[in-house]
Amino acid sequence: MNNLTRRAFVKGASAVGAAMALPFSKVRGANGDIRVGVAGIRGRGGGLVSEFHGLEGVRVVALCDVDSDVLDKEVKKFKDRSEEVAGYGDYRRMLDDNSIDIVAIATPDHWHVPMAAASVVAGKDVYVEKPLSHTIAEGRLLVNLARKHGRMIQHGTQIRSTAGTIEAIEYLKSGKLGKIRMAKAIDCQLRGPIGREPDSETPPGVNYELWLGPAPKRPFNKNRFHYNWHWFWDYGTGDTGNDGIHQIDIARWGLGVEMPKAVSCSGTQLFYDDDHQTPDTQVATFEYDDVYLMFEMRLWTPYGLEGHDNGDIFYGDEGTMSIGRNGWQVTFKNGKEGPGCPRGRYAHAENFIKAVRSRKAGDLNADVEVGHCSAALCHMANIAMRVGRRLKFDAVSERFIDDAEANVYLTKQYRKGYELPTL
Repeated sequence: MNNLTRRAFVKGASAVGAAMALPFSKVRGANGDIRVGVAGIRGRGGGLVSEFHGLEGVRVVALCDVDSDVLDKEVKKFKDRSEEVAGYGDYRRMLDDNSIDIVAIATPDHWHVPMAAASVVAGKDVYVEKPLSHTIAEGRLLVNLARKHGRMIQHGTQIRSTAGTIEAIEYLKSGKLGKIRMAKAIDCQLRGPIGREPDSETPPGVNYELWLGPAPKRPFNKNRFHYNWHWFWDYGTGDTGNDGIHQIDIARWGLGVEMPKAVSCSGTQLFYDDDHQTPDTQVATFEYDDVYLMFEMRLWTPYGLEGHDNGDIFYGDEGTMSIGRNGWQVTFKNGKEGPGCPRGRYAHAENFIKAVRSRKAGDLNADVEVGHCSAALCHMANIAMRVGRRLKFDAVSERFIDDAEANVYLTKQYRKGYELPTL
């Protein structure tokens, strides 16, 4: 893959304005229902089906999954409500349907950019689950493709679309806590062990060849399939990219930073002894000119430890702010509590539909560039952990400085027939 840099994105910015400013009357769906196809409908994908299905002026018209059992059950739900929906076992056939306006993607991570890129080239807007990409180079490619083709891409960091979080970030930026010098992003989950599983026959009804897609060819294994694929590098990014990206994204937003100048990370299996490749415990530091972003992850402790919830803590000269699942709260340095409020409901799908109708990328709460940056931090942490040293990063070229071993992880090999499109 070509090294598609931030400079290339900036160079094409003038074309973006024209692409994103299509007359309202020429935007498909502007004067009628917006038609959505969802790819990967188990788990989070099923949630997206429900979210889009519940929006006024939006219709879920297509479902896609490589597991026919999962697909048939979801299609039946529509038929039981006397609603029409097309079922596809291959996303490429779904993209052939020119009446579909949006493709929502909730597949394993290694399919996010290949499917999103193909959707953009096919003229669809895209909602893609986190993390945006499986590598840093993939993310930059998707940003540039979206700008070239004038497509809207919303990244699935839905906490950005909760009223309470928006209010919390506004408070941080008001200066009432003084200079914010550090943020800590906390991802603590109580997940169970996955044990050890031998390779086995592919279950009936599963198109395992297509599930693997660009990933290396290997025998089917239960632990590498439904959900547990998160813990294998060929398909996932560990819990850092799975859930930690939400907290990293909010920390980055509150600090007002993008790519760091350096990253350090350590991680390992401290608790589980099973088939996991990715760590169950991880700590990372992202260095900026005048602030630090810290990240800690554990898969063996519950929410609510140490007086905080899964979320973020911002440290300022005049006090701290915690943002978690239950909302945000300020504590001033004299120990007195300041303002706070509940987080509120997620309105990410609504925000996306608004931007699809307006054709203004600025209306998106988590535009593709935002998603690329937050996903890139997750990838950097994992890379620093895997090479075992502090890494310096060049934000312009989006490459590590003087570290050939680390730069190998910026991209990957794709199986023949599953290569990414080019600009």
